[in-house]
Amino acid sequence: MIRLCAPHELPEAQSRGFVVAGTQLFAVRKDGDVFVYRNRCPHRGVPLEWHAEQFLDPSASLIRCARHGALFLIDSGECVAGPCEGQSLSAVASRETDDGIWVEP
Repeated sequence: MIRLCAPHELPEAQSRGFVVAGTQLFAVRKDGDVFVYRNRCPHRGVPLEWHAEQFLDPSASLIRCARHGALFLIDSGECVAGPCEGQSLSAVASRETDDGIWVEP
């Protein structure tokens, strides 16, 4: 397992980007749970963030693609609005311990 960060470094309703073995990832905390996805829109294959560490819409309830405004559910990665509706972000297996947020290599 590869450690992304300490649990306190990803507060509730926040997102954060990472690069692991050359792959761009991002993590989001929602309702105490952590969700990790590849940082790649299924529509255009481009990174999602608006600015560094900003992957969420203004309400922090959906992931939003900066390129065309597609909206994705945080807990499943499913696109619910935009040109890739019905497609999903690629989830990355992760777990959280007292020592960190971890992903499979």
